[in-house]
Amino acid sequence: MATEAEDKPMGKLNDPFSMRDESPTRQVGLRMTIVSRLQRNNFDRKVAALNVTRSQWAMIAIVARYPGSTQRTVAEYLEMSEASAGRLIDRLCADGLLERRDRKDDRRARAVYLTEQAKPLLDLLGAIAAESEKRMFAGFSDEEVDRLLDYMTRIYENVSRG
Repeated sequence: MATEAEDKPMGKLNDPFSMRDESPTRQVGLRMTIVSRLQRNNFDRKVAALNVTRSQWAMIAIVARYPGSTQRTVAEYLEMSEASAGRLIDRLCADGLLERRDRKDDRRARAVYLTEQAKPLLDLLGAIAAESEKRMFAGFSDEEVDRLLDYMTRIYENVSRG
Protein backbone atom coordinates (compact mmCIF):
# COMPACT_ATOMS: atom_id res chain seq x y z
CA MET A 1 0.00 0.00 0.00
CA ALA A 2 1.62 3.23 -1.15
CA THR A 3 1.68 6.28 1.07
CA GLU A 4 0.67 9.73 -0.14
CA ALA A 5 4.33 10.77 -0.23
CA GLU A 6 5.23 7.75 -2.36
CA ASP A 7 2.53 8.65 -4.88
CA LYS A 8 4.06 12.10 -5.50
CA PRO A 9 6.77 12.52 -8.11
CA MET A 10 10.35 12.88 -6.91
CA GLY A 11 12.10 16.24 -7.05
CA LYS A 12 11.12 19.71 -5.96
CA LEU A 13 7.57 20.11 -4.76
CA ASN A 14 5.42 22.60 -6.64
CA ASP A 15 3.94 24.10 -3.49
CA PRO A 16 5.40 23.10 -0.13
CA PHE A 17 2.58 25.13 1.44
CA SER A 18 -0.29 23.10 0.03
CA MET A 19 -1.59 22.20 3.48
CA ARG A 20 -5.20 23.20 3.01
CA ASP A 21 -6.40 20.50 5.37
CA GLU A 22 -4.42 22.06 8.25
CA SER A 23 -5.76 24.88 10.44
CA PRO A 24 -4.59 28.41 9.55
CA THR A 25 -2.49 28.61 12.72
CA ARG A 26 -0.80 25.28 11.88
CA GLN A 27 -0.18 26.48 8.32
CA VAL A 28 1.43 29.71 9.60
CA GLY A 29 3.63 27.82 12.06
CA LEU A 30 4.79 25.35 9.41
CA ARG A 31 5.44 28.13 6.90
CA MET A 32 7.47 30.09 9.43
CA THR A 33 9.61 26.99 9.98
CA ILE A 34 10.10 26.40 6.26
CA VAL A 35 10.83 30.06 5.46
CA SER A 36 13.31 30.25 8.32
CA ARG A 37 15.13 27.15 7.07
CA LEU A 38 15.23 28.50 3.51
CA GLN A 39 16.64 31.82 4.72
CA ARG A 40 19.32 30.08 6.81
CA ASN A 41 20.31 27.81 3.93
CA ASN A 42 20.46 30.70 1.47
CA PHE A 43 22.58 32.76 3.87
CA ASP A 44 24.92 29.83 4.53
CA ARG A 45 25.46 29.37 0.78
CA LYS A 46 26.16 33.06 0.25
CA VAL A 47 28.71 33.35 3.05
CA ALA A 48 30.42 29.97 2.68
CA ALA A 49 33.44 31.53 0.98
CA LEU A 50 33.85 33.97 3.88
CA ASN A 51 34.40 31.14 6.38
CA VAL A 52 31.87 32.55 8.82
CA THR A 53 28.87 30.80 10.34
CA ARG A 54 25.47 32.28 11.15
CA SER A 55 26.30 32.02 14.86
CA GLN A 56 29.53 33.92 14.36
CA TRP A 57 27.79 36.60 12.31
CA ALA A 58 25.05 36.96 14.92
CA MET A 59 27.67 37.31 17.66
CA ILE A 60 29.61 39.93 15.69
CA ALA A 61 26.40 41.84 14.95
CA ILE A 62 25.32 41.87 18.60
CA VAL A 63 28.73 43.00 19.82
CA ALA A 64 28.72 45.73 17.16
CA ARG A 65 25.29 46.88 18.30
CA TYR A 66 26.12 46.67 22.02
CA PRO A 67 29.87 47.24 22.37
CA GLY A 68 31.24 46.66 25.85
CA SER A 69 28.60 44.08 26.77
CA THR A 70 29.54 41.23 29.03
CA GLN A 71 29.49 37.61 27.89
CA ARG A 72 26.33 37.11 29.94
CA THR A 73 24.56 40.03 28.26
CA VAL A 74 25.60 38.88 24.79
CA ALA A 75 24.31 35.38 25.59
CA GLU A 76 20.97 36.84 26.66
CA TYR A 77 20.66 38.88 23.45
CA LEU A 78 21.35 35.77 21.38
CA GLU A 79 19.19 33.56 23.60
CA MET A 80 21.97 31.04 24.08
CA SER A 81 23.76 29.64 27.12
CA GLU A 82 26.52 31.70 28.65
CA ALA A 83 28.95 28.80 28.12
CA SER A 84 28.11 28.60 24.40
CA ALA A 85 28.48 32.36 24.06
CA GLY A 86 31.84 32.14 25.82
CA ARG A 87 33.13 29.48 23.42
CA LEU A 88 31.96 31.53 20.44
CA ILE A 89 33.57 34.69 21.82
CA ASP A 90 36.80 32.74 22.46
CA ARG A 91 36.78 31.52 18.85
CA LEU A 92 36.16 35.01 17.45
CA CYS A 93 38.85 36.46 19.71
CA ALA A 94 41.29 33.83 18.43
CA ASP A 95 40.32 34.80 14.87
CA GLY A 96 41.03 38.45 15.68
CA LEU A 97 37.42 39.60 15.19
CA LEU A 98 36.52 40.29 18.83
CA GLU A 99 38.48 41.24 21.91
CA ARG A 100 37.82 41.11 25.63
CA ARG A 101 38.74 44.07 27.81
CA ASP A 102 38.60 44.65 31.53
CA ARG A 103 35.63 46.69 32.73
CA LYS A 104 36.25 49.72 34.88
CA ASP A 105 33.00 49.30 36.83
CA ASP A 106 33.40 45.58 37.62
CA ARG A 107 36.81 43.92 37.90
CA ARG A 108 35.25 40.44 37.72
CA ALA A 109 33.52 41.01 34.37
CA ARG A 110 35.11 41.52 30.99
CA ALA A 111 33.63 43.52 28.15
CA VAL A 112 33.51 42.34 24.54
CA TYR A 113 34.32 44.63 21.59
CA LEU A 114 34.79 44.36 17.84
CA THR A 115 38.27 44.68 16.44
CA GLU A 116 39.06 46.78 13.40
CA GLN A 117 39.50 43.51 11.50
CA ALA A 118 35.82 42.65 12.06
CA LYS A 119 34.35 45.83 10.60
CA PRO A 120 34.82 45.05 6.88
CA LEU A 121 33.43 41.55 7.45
CA LEU A 122 30.43 42.99 9.30
CA ASP A 123 29.81 45.43 6.44
CA LEU A 124 29.98 42.62 3.86
CA LEU A 125 27.66 40.40 5.89
CA GLY A 126 25.27 43.31 6.31
CA ALA A 127 25.20 43.82 2.54
CA ILE A 128 24.47 40.12 2.00
CA ALA A 129 21.66 40.28 4.57
CA ALA A 130 20.22 43.42 2.94
CA GLU A 131 20.19 41.67 -0.44
CA SER A 132 18.39 38.67 1.09
CA GLU A 133 15.86 40.96 2.79
CA LYS A 134 15.20 42.80 -0.45
CA ARG A 135 14.46 39.50 -2.17
CA MET A 136 12.35 38.18 0.71
CA PHE A 137 10.15 41.28 0.88
CA ALA A 138 9.84 41.96 -2.84
CA GLY A 139 6.28 43.08 -3.60
CA PHE A 140 5.56 44.14 0.00
CA SER A 141 4.69 47.74 0.83
CA ASP A 142 6.34 49.46 3.79
CA GLU A 143 3.01 49.29 5.60
CA GLU A 144 2.74 45.55 5.03
CA VAL A 145 6.24 45.02 6.38
CA ASP A 146 5.37 47.16 9.42
CA ARG A 147 2.25 45.06 10.05
CA LEU A 148 4.21 41.85 9.65
CA LEU A 149 6.81 43.13 12.09
CA ASP A 150 4.05 43.84 14.60
CA TYR A 151 2.62 40.35 14.14
CA MET A 152 6.04 38.71 14.44
CA THR A 153 6.79 40.73 17.58
CA ARG A 154 3.54 39.54 19.13
CA ILE A 155 4.32 35.94 18.15
CA TYR A 156 7.83 36.26 19.59
CA GLU A 157 6.44 37.62 22.86
CA ASN A 158 3.96 34.76 23.10
CA VAL A 159 6.58 32.11 22.37
CA SER A 160 9.27 33.62 24.59
CA ARG A 161 6.97 33.41 27.61
CA GLY A 162 7.30 29.66 27.40
